[in-house]
Amino acid sequence: MTQQIPPDYDERVYAGWLGKCVGVRFGAPLENWTYDHIRDHLGELEWYAFGEGGKVFKPDDDTCVPMIFIRALEDYGDDPTAEQLGDTLLNYLGDQHGSIWWGGYGISTEHTAYLNLANGIPAPRSGSIAQNGATTAEQIGGQIFSDIWGLVAPNNPARAAELAERASSVTHDGNGIYGGRFIAAMVSAAFSESDPKRLIEIGLQQIPADSEYARVIRAMVDFHHDHPENWRDAYAYLKANFGYDRYGGVVHIIPNAGIIALGLLYGEGDFSRSIRIANMGGWDTDCNVGNVGTIMGVALGIDAIDSRWREPINDVLVAASIIGTRNILTIPQCVDLFCQLGRRLNGMTSEPAPRYHFRYPGSLNTFEVKGDRAIPTHRAHDTVDGAGVLRVAIRKLNKKGELRIFTRTNYRPSDLSANSYGAQFTPLVAPGQTIRARVYLPAQDTPESVLAAIFVYDDNHKTYHQPQSVALTPGWHDLTYTVPPMVDACLSQVGIVLRVLDPIWERGSFCLASLDWDGAPDYKTTFAKERPETGAISGWTHLRGFWRLEDGAYHGSGPGWCESYTGDGRWLDYRVSAELVPLLGDHHRVNVRVQGALRSYAFGLASDGCIALYKKDREYIKIASAPFDWRHGETYRLTVTACGSELVALAEGGGQMAALRWTDDDTAYLTGQVGFTTGDGGHTAYLSLEVSPA
Repeated sequence: MTQQIPPDYDERVYAGWLGKCVGVRFGAPLENWTYDHIRDHLGELEWYAFGEGGKVFKPDDDTCVPMIFIRALEDYGDDPTAEQLGDTLLNYLGDQHGSIWWGGYGISTEHTAYLNLANGIPAPRSGSIAQNGATTAEQIGGQIFSDIWGLVAPNNPARAAELAERASSVTHDGNGIYGGRFIAAMVSAAFSESDPKRLIEIGLQQIPADSEYARVIRAMVDFHHDHPENWRDAYAYLKANFGYDRYGGVVHIIPNAGIIALGLLYGEGDFSRSIRIANMGGWDTDCNVGNVGTIMGVALGIDAIDSRWREPINDVLVAASIIGTRNILTIPQCVDLFCQLGRRLNGMTSEPAPRYHFRYPGSLNTFEVKGDRAIPTHRAHDTVDGAGVLRVAIRKLNKKGELRIFTRTNYRPSDLSANSYGAQFTPLVAPGQTIRARVYLPAQDTPESVLAAIFVYDDNHKTYHQPQSVALTPGWHDLTYTVPPMVDACLSQVGIVLRVLDPIWERGSFCLASLDWDGAPDYKTTFAKERPETGAISGWTHLRGFWRLEDGAYHGSGPGWCESYTGDGRWLDYRVSAELVPLLGDHHRVNVRVQGALRSYAFGLASDGCIALYKKDREYIKIASAPFDWRHGETYRLTVTACGSELVALAEGGGQMAALRWTDDDTAYLTGQVGFTTGDGGHTAYLSLEVSPA
């Protein structure tokens, strides 16, 4: 099977996912506009119609949901069932917030399916026509989320279509599934076929020939064959015969499938022309243009995507799951994941890439450059000794100035152009972790007194932190920095700071090859510096419940199990300690090794005057308990140490102390975030949180 992975696989996946993101951004401002509206108010669109006002492009379901579904391959292996893909959606979606359009049961297909799943109706029944009716089941979502299956199954349209069907069946049925199969098959085939007409034929082989979906695609192919000159005539034909007036629901798949065919057929094998035509066609523009962008990106490669599409994006991708560190992504990081999984599906192994690298042509990987008494420019995919680097040009840097090359490691909702999908963020790097960078200093035009250091920026205190600078000589260098323990910090930037002692650095360059970090966190938060943000507070996400700052503490309350999370899902062994005050109800917990809404451990105050340890596998299961006479309104400290498969828990307060120890010998959770849970109609005030090495 390994022959299905082409030699330029990684770059083609990068071109495809970049094409998806370009298409989504190009189409998003025009979503639900008609062709007439676009033509009359904007004219013929050549590039992005609207800027983002200096802000980061908003999260969009077209990219948010694929970045959730793809995790099924991590969590369940290479052949996930529809039911496991449904659990993946439940695990990473907030309870009726984030990532998808929550338009109401029976109106929004995804909302309908989510409520079915959450109430015990498994996939594929959750998205079926039998359960939800044909109109709801045949909306557009099955199509728009399916590019990823072609990216991980290159040159195998049947395998890509099968994976797409399982994922689409979680929320859709009928033509909604056929759209997923069609798109995934074309993306897969595009690794070895660039002719749009041939790609369409390959896609049609993966769906029933007598389906309405096949009928609209065939109609557009036939019209193009007879009238290849003018796409506007083809659009008029599509609108008259397959327009929105002929299909029920909010965004039916059939008219939009016709737009995808229109863009591919009349785009004449040109990336920009293809997405422009798809966008001008109107209707669900971000979805249609995103699908066309993926197909043509894979088919044509990165050189076909004009830099004017790429530069405003800067490789940033914002998502809106309940894992806050997975909501701050780069396009190369997504591609690294797709390629790793794609190789695994083909029986191959691959070495994990650093978080930030510059192997993909033209990739800036979200990096920015700021300089005082310097005029920086930067460009990616230079190579030094065969390694891709970010090269930063330097001019007139003297000892009173500095140059900072950095990436953002946290966002505020106010940093986004919009936040209709309710993205919440957790800083990517934490105090206590060790950061590593590989850098290169060219010999040409370089003074002898260049100093460099890794730095982090604490946005809560508006303070830079760095170790002693290192003197660089021409050649390669490895820089490291273990961030010290901090209180109430929010690390929002990480990068390299450059200075010179003497003389002036008149002209030259500096190269960054990679940046990464690991290790246990070591910090404390008292919530004194946090602020309300999108249903929770800064640095935290939430599953459900009313979470807010009140009287200097972080309060959670509400019906059901109300949970809020912070930290990184990659964290291994650590100790968590929290001070809390139980105010109402019988369950007040601290969570460790959180792997989403369905999987974590918890320790806390429980009913019947005891403390208890729990393992959550969809539902909480009590695994150990001990007497502990706790009372509402008093302050307690709960501490949990997670080391390997062993948990050690300690409760203190009210003149008492009690401990529990338990080893998970059955599919232990070995990594994960931390969090809080108040349960069953309760109300808990959390006064502080400390996370430290185990």
